[in-house]
Amino acid sequence: MKFLAVVGARPNYMKVAPIMRACHNCRGIKPVLVHTGQHYQPNMSGDFFKDLELPNPDYYLGVGSASHAEQTARIMMAFEKVLSEVKPQVVIVVGDANSTLACSLVAAKTCVPIAHVEAGLRSFDRTMPEEINRVLTDHVSDYLFTTCEDANQNLLREGISKPIHFVGNTMIDSLLQWMPKIDASGILPRVGLSPGEYAVLTLHRPANVDTVEAFERIAANIRELARSVPIVFPVHPRTEPRIKDGTLNIDNVLLLPPLAYVDFMKLLKHCEFVITDSGGIQEETTYLQVPCLTLRSSTERPVTIRSGTNRLVQDVALLPQFVARIRQNGQVRSAVPDLWDGQAARRIVQVLARSLAGPVPPK
Repeated sequence: MKFLAVVGARPNYMKVAPIMRACHNCRGIKPVLVHTGQHYQPNMSGDFFKDLELPNPDYYLGVGSASHAEQTARIMMAFEKVLSEVKPQVVIVVGDANSTLACSLVAAKTCVPIAHVEAGLRSFDRTMPEEINRVLTDHVSDYLFTTCEDANQNLLREGISKPIHFVGNTMIDSLLQWMPKIDASGILPRVGLSPGEYAVLTLHRPANVDTVEAFERIAANIRELARSVPIVFPVHPRTEPRIKDGTLNIDNVLLLPPLAYVDFMKLLKHCEFVITDSGGIQEETTYLQVPCLTLRSSTERPVTIRSGTNRLVQDVALLPQFVARIRQNGQVRSAVPDLWDGQAARRIVQVLARSLAGPVPPK
């Protein structure tokens, strides 16, 4: 059986790597990896493949950057040819990138079963392109694999009748798999940081970085915070223009290029707190028990809020107050969400194997 897995944007790699490994560990399954090229720079793609020991893609579509409509169309046109050639038993898509939706639509129109990993997450904010991708992908998928009970309930409320499987979180699979490499990373001394004595900042959401006005409001508060704590800021390519035009102009923010997986997770694991607008980082900090301040008005991962590690900061002017509260309360102690145990990918492959061809024994 051919299980075709799709990656395109950086968060996809951590979610697909454990699935590829689980496929390789089962007799009778041939995993096929397609990289759309949505993220293509070495520090947004190639370095992650190396850190996660992902095999070279069987197909690289090379779509590159473009508007949402053009990028989605390019992926669909290129992926249709791959699907016709490979003829897989299932297409596995993860997350909520344009690659996720584009490949799902092609598979649906050619009647190839679709498995959506990380299904059912909802921010209920349709101004987020990712929310559109999530909803549409779920409604054309045949297998829905969820990370939390909230996601199950969201799918049921939307009237989805296809099988829903609560399997856990493949991002946590990767985190646990590579923890020895993360612990061995030398990134902290390399950039002059000490464990527990710095904060991490990441920004890439359009609402936060696409306009000078929005970014300056955030930068003003970051400048104030940086007076009391060193802030390290790996700069996403989407955010880079705001740096180049001088919007963030402060000496005590350490600007870094995008980091490979192992080095970034080392930074995350040992920081005092995180300021972000990322979805995946909300989950990783929850597992690592690191306080996280999310600069958004909503989150598709409310389980991280309930865990006590994550807080939504809807008004950036309140950021200093949230930081002061973190420092007053000290280290976070909370329960890890159910089934975030490093076995999600194995469960996914078992479900698909049994459904498509009966039980498949491990190698």
